[in-house]
Amino acid sequence: VQLQAYGGGLVQAGGSLRLSCTAAKRTGSNNGMGWFRQAPGKEREFVAVISRNGQYTYYADSVKGRFTISRDSAKSTVYLQMNDLKPGDTAVYYCALARGPLTTPHRGDYQYWGQGTLVTVSS
Repeated sequence: VQLQAYGGGLVQAGGSLRLSCTAAKRTGSNNGMGWFRQAPGKEREFVAVISRNGQYTYYADSVKGRFTISRDSAKSTVYLQMNDLKPGDTAVYYCALARGPLTTPHRGDYQYWGQGTLVTVSS
């Protein structure tokens, strides 16, 4: 399964970016899809996840209220709208396909990962 993440870039603090992740044709339509991030020298951490049908979402406390995850199942695409970005959000962002249809913040519950897209937030 191939996941292609894109939309990263350089933005000033307080700005916004929208990340996208597209799965191969019709792949992932029965699975939850999530976003993780990894800052230099740190462990990869959970950011957000959306259930198979988009009904349920779950966010890390650090991004709650600023980030919004959504999906377009017809396009096999998941989005991460990031607002009010902070320098602490600087990281490589990865999309991932969960093993099941629901939401989970645990890395071990994801079976496929995209290649990552870099988000840099300047102060």
